[in-house]
Amino acid sequence: MTGKQHQENRSVRRLAAILATAVAVIGGYEGLRKTAYLDPVGIPTICYGATAGVQLGQVKTLEECRELLAEDIYAANEIVDRCITVPLTEGQRIALVSFAFNVGPGRAGVKDGLCWLKNGRQPQIRQRFNRGDYAGGCRALTEGWMTARGVKLPGLVRRRNEERAYCEGRVKIGEAA
Repeated sequence: MTGKQHQENRSVRRLAAILATAVAVIGGYEGLRKTAYLDPVGIPTICYGATAGVQLGQVKTLEECRELLAEDIYAANEIVDRCITVPLTEGQRIALVSFAFNVGPGRAGVKDGLCWLKNGRQPQIRQRFNRGDYAGGCRALTEGWMTARGVKLPGLVRRRNEERAYCEGRVKIGEAA
C-alpha cells in the first residue's frame, strides 16, 4: 500500500467514525417513528426526521429507516463540504452535519439554512467559519436556530447546545453531551 493509499484509508476511517457519531447525535434528537407524522411546523416526516417525498400514512421498516438516515446524513455532510471551505475538527464536523441535517442548506426566498438565508445572504455560521473564526462559528449555533415558526422548542435548545459542545471540543467522539 502506498503512502497516499494509507492516508486515504485513514481519512475514510476518520470520516466513518465522525459520521457514526453524527448518527447517534442526530438519531437521539430526531427519534424513530416508522409511521409518517407532522413535525412541529407541519411537515410530513418519517423515521429519523426524513421529509423528502413523505406522505402521511406512510409506514417504513426499521431497515428502511436506517437507510434513509444514512442517506440523509451523507447529504448533510455534502452540504457542509459545499458551504464550509475551511478545515474542520471532528467535533466541528459532527456539529455542522447535525445542524445541516436539521435545517438543510437553505435557499434565497424560501428557507434559512447552513448555506443561505431566506433573505439571500449567508448565515453567520457560514461566514464565521469560512473566515477562520471557529469560536464565532460554534457560538453562532446557539445564536438563534432554536425556534420553529417563531416558537422556541426545548428540543432544539438542547440540540443546539449539544452541537455547540461538540463544535467547541467539549464533547469527544463517542461521548454524550
